[in-house]
Amino acid sequence: MARLHTRKRGRSKSHKPLTQGHAWVKMTRKEITDIVLRLAKEGKTEAATGQTLRDQYAIPSVKAITGKSITQLLVENKAAKEYPTDLIDLIRKAVRLRKHIGQNKRDTHNRVRLTRIESKIKRLVRYYRGKKLPKNWTYEPEKAALLVK
Repeated sequence: MARLHTRKRGRSKSHKPLTQGHAWVKMTRKEITDIVLRLAKEGKTEAATGQTLRDQYAIPSVKAITGKSITQLLVENKAAKEYPTDLIDLIRKAVRLRKHIGQNKRDTHNRVRLTRIESKIKRLVRYYRGKKLPKNWTYEPEKAALLVK
């Protein structure tokens, strides 16, 4: 896929560990699954759960140890959220920008940014429609604002 809006080439980023076996991890699959479910009940997203596991429990990759991603563990244990987190995060961002543009009418830079975010939302909705979203679900800013409150 081509470059999307404002992504830069050559950004540095962190890399996953190369080895599949993590000798320093002393937890079993069941313990890791229990921690993931507990953090989900506390209201943490999948990304926040992964950071907590990395920082507090020294688990570099849930998938390398359990064989399943955090999202797969949540779906398997019926603890997954109704809407995908990447879609909800983009909707939150769009709602914040709409509020900002409502207060600052002449902010053209953020108006362009809002159109870009909303095009990403529409693209994600097209991807998730029928899989994780109902077949007739569409993005409408007013309804989406109620969804994330």
